[in-house]
Amino acid sequence: MYEYRCYYTCKYNLYLFGERDLMRIILFILANLGIMVMVSLIFSLFDLDQLFLNNGINLNLNALLIMSAVMGMAGSVISLFSSKWMAKRSMGVQLIVTPETENEYWLYHTVEKLAEMAQLDMPEVGYFNNSSPNAFATGWNKNAALVAVSTGLLDNMTQSEVEAVLAHEISHIANGDMVTLALVQGVVNTFVIFFAKIIGYFVDRVILKNKRGFGAGYYMSYMAAQMVLGIIASLITLWFSRWREYYADAGAAKLSGTANMIAALKRLQTGNSEPLADDMAAFGISGYVSGLFSTHPPLEDRIKALEEEKFL
Repeated sequence: MYEYRCYYTCKYNLYLFGERDLMRIILFILANLGIMVMVSLIFSLFDLDQLFLNNGINLNLNALLIMSAVMGMAGSVISLFSSKWMAKRSMGVQLIVTPETENEYWLYHTVEKLAEMAQLDMPEVGYFNNSSPNAFATGWNKNAALVAVSTGLLDNMTQSEVEAVLAHEISHIANGDMVTLALVQGVVNTFVIFFAKIIGYFVDRVILKNKRGFGAGYYMSYMAAQMVLGIIASLITLWFSRWREYYADAGAAKLSGTANMIAALKRLQTGNSEPLADDMAAFGISGYVSGLFSTHPPLEDRIKALEEEKFL
């Protein structure tokens, strides 16, 4: 029995920290390098460096990128490090420090068991008043996380279904999804600022021929570019948010059983649709906006992926 448990746990951790994570890091680095190479090629191809110089703009792309990165990453990093505090405050999470009721005892020790299986430090555990069956995990570090469930989840699901939902949240923690999502958001923010500034310079100095300081053309075009590029950036982060849900479902299936995870998702299909707070929507077990602007894939697609073992 011990050998089976060890094999199962080791295999699960290989899944969490294996080739997918290495490929994610490689693609993350290559994407950033690719964007910079693309920008350099565009500037060279259209001789934009000389065009900018002729209009009084001595543009240092490296310096501009560094400044944009500081501005773009700052908000994401601050949000990440304050995520637990914000979650507790916005959702009114009641922490379970010493379980006092039978339900609290079961919830606390189920999270403890799942965290041990995933080789994580024990996260904080709590619940919040919300009639919708939901749960979330957050925290800046996988060994300093928070798992919270709604009262609606506890009231409307069986223990095996709740355990599957908890396993889903533990998988998010073990996969480092909170940190990765913050990094993705920071990177896209960086390039939104970077390209918006270039567009602002171009409109102000090249098109409008402003020669003194920053004119109205710069600020108006900069803000307009930020708005348009920001929408595109949101689509990228939302795509990643949906993509990570499939792997969290697969991780939950490995921890608590595929049948239990499918049953939990089917139960969510019958629940009411009271959403989480806006700043916590991406971290819930399910989302409510459909299409490209959804934080989660449709429940039927997640169920189908588990049935077909696409991400297992």
